[in-house]
Amino acid sequence: MNSKPVEEESEPRVPADLQKALAAVPPLVEVVWKSLTPLARWDFIIWIDAAKQLETRKRRIEKACSMLTAGKRRPCCFTIVPTDLYKALEANPKANAQWRDLGPVARRDFVSWIDSAKQPELSKSRAGQACELLAAGKQRP
Repeated sequence: MNSKPVEEESEPRVPADLQKALAAVPPLVEVVWKSLTPLARWDFIIWIDAAKQLETRKRRIEKACSMLTAGKRRPCCFTIVPTDLYKALEANPKANAQWRDLGPVARRDFVSWIDSAKQPELSKSRAGQACELLAAGKQRP
């Protein structure tokens, strides 16, 4: 049995470059960031981490700060990666590299397959299976 509370487990680690950017903007942005649910913070972090090039990452961080300044609580226009899959990809560099090379349709297929699980344990299991498939070079669940 896991000893950490669920709230503590679901809190994302904020990348250093995003922390620095959040510290450099008006205090209101930090208040908005802290008022977000852990899932909403995960969405911003996943969206930023999905950038393949450093310049894109920098633009997304700037845009995230701008969105938060405007009161937006979620990034827009990207496939939301389930937290279980995001964590599993972080733990498996080979699968993560394959994930980054996938196109949007293939990513959506994996996400839909994981999201279609009716129970949290099945979703977590599918996230692990997805990493195994990706590490083996598969592009579809």
